[in-house]
Amino acid sequence: MQIVLILLIVTSIAVLIYASKDLSTYGNFATAEKTGVKTKVVGILAKDKSMTYEPSKDPNYFSFFIKDNQGVEKKVVLRAAKPQDFELSEQIVVTGSFRDGAFEASDLLMKCPSKYKNEEIYIKSKQI
Repeated sequence: MQIVLILLIVTSIAVLIYASKDLSTYGNFATAEKTGVKTKVVGILAKDKSMTYEPSKDPNYFSFFIKDNQGVEKKVVLRAAKPQDFELSEQIVVTGSFRDGAFEASDLLMKCPSKYKNEEIYIKSKQI
């Protein structure tokens, strides 16, 4: 019985450690740049700025610009393929941190327009 209890405790600790890896706080670009920690930034796609995705050169490099809730516009780099209908998203949540002057996103969540029945699309990029 004691062995089972010890295994249960060890398993619980392992699950908590694994779950804590994805803990990141919501913020804006200024907070993310200042703290340097993994942050979730909510914003909208800056459609007037360029997007870079050249699958023939690098299929796992997609860059675009997002305007956060404070109105600050920054370049975001996602190390994954460009999501389908990306330009149609109403809201985008990127999780990551600043690196070399750009926000390196490890995760991306898109809120699609109502014509798509309020679907949310989640993209996880490859870690470098």
